[in-house]
Amino acid sequence: MLRRHATLIIACGALAREIAALRRANDWAAFDVQCLPPELHNRPEHIVPAVRAQLQVHRPHYRNIFVAYADCGTGGMLDSLLREAGVERLPGAHCYEFFAGSAAFAALQDAEPGTFYLTDFLLRHFDRLVTRGLGLDEHPELAGEYFRNYRRLVYLAQTRSEERAEEAHAIAARLGLQFEYRYTGYGDLEASLGAVLARRQQVEWQP
Repeated sequence: MLRRHATLIIACGALAREIAALRRANDWAAFDVQCLPPELHNRPEHIVPAVRAQLQVHRPHYRNIFVAYADCGTGGMLDSLLREAGVERLPGAHCYEFFAGSAAFAALQDAEPGTFYLTDFLLRHFDRLVTRGLGLDEHPELAGEYFRNYRRLVYLAQTRSEERAEEAHAIAARLGLQFEYRYTGYGDLEASLGAVLARRQQVEWQP
């Protein structure tokens, strides 16, 4: 049976906390969330098959589905899938762009193309996803090879925290990168989800 007055958000697991926070702050009740593992970002070729599988499972139960991913390294393959399915996604190439905003992100890239970006999620899980994920815990000497084309680390912060800013600064120092802090809040994530719900919250679904 179809859910009444509900939209399904198929989301990157790296956005789970942010979506939950926006849901509480805006009193959004008319959607469900299904998160995919955030580790998919280390293997972007697996994102499209994972999203396709979720669409196949949930399409019979929801008429409205939104995908909370940007392109995220899929090289346009995610857009091809979503066009065929008639499903929208978040704007931009990746979460850095929709958190910072397209114009601001383009300016950051123009100023220094060799920039490594952190978000709140990546900062919280840096050791698991980067240090251990890249094998730097066992072979720290590889850091120079992995990050040799980077000159700067920019922390795009979704929440204000001096402690987290200091942690990000410490990571930049450890990698030998210049550090820059930008508070972005939730950027286009909030606007995109809000627009989806505004368009669909009045839709009456037929079983």
